[in-house]
Amino acid sequence: MDDGSRQAHWRQVYVSKGENEVSWFQENPAPSLDMIARTGAPPEAKIVDIGGGAARLVDALLEKGFRNLAVLDLSEAALATAKARLGERARQVRWIVADATAWRPEPASYDVWHDRAAFHFLVDAADRAAYVARLTEAMKAGGHAIIATFAPDGPEKCSGLPVARYDGESLAEAVGDGFDLIETRRHDHKTPWGSEQRFQFSLFRRRG
Repeated sequence: MDDGSRQAHWRQVYVSKGENEVSWFQENPAPSLDMIARTGAPPEAKIVDIGGGAARLVDALLEKGFRNLAVLDLSEAALATAKARLGERARQVRWIVADATAWRPEPASYDVWHDRAAFHFLVDAADRAAYVARLTEAMKAGGHAIIATFAPDGPEKCSGLPVARYDGESLAEAVGDGFDLIETRRHDHKTPWGSEQRFQFSLFRRRG
């Protein structure tokens, strides 16, 4: 799927469905918060949420006192939902409408890269390579990347699109030699309609 097709797909998803009408909706992003805590990131750490859309991680991070936050998503509609929910606090966040495979980040600018369920949509090797190139460019040496995907026994599709499923080892291979795998955790996510989706959350450290 090319950049334009991806953007059109996700624009339609967020225009046609409410925030809590998508399978990945999570009232409390506890697994992500736990992994971010594991990095030891201080309140001034620069954190980017890749594919963050309308997700509530940014709300929770603001409440915990983090003050250098960015949220990147293909869908301007998804980001608009998050901004509306945050109200005045939205001014404290940098909002980036971009494709993570084509984004041009400032080099070595982020301490924490968080991605819950964006990378697994990249089923083409060229897209994965482009994503990893941006990840590598954006991260500070010694910084941390948290990437959550469907686990090997998770769904084969999401939002009508095929996904690539990973465990920690296969994800580390996909991310490449620039990162060390620190930890992998399993997580069973319950959708708004009560079904379960099996995820894995992996924490990486950028080599310096």
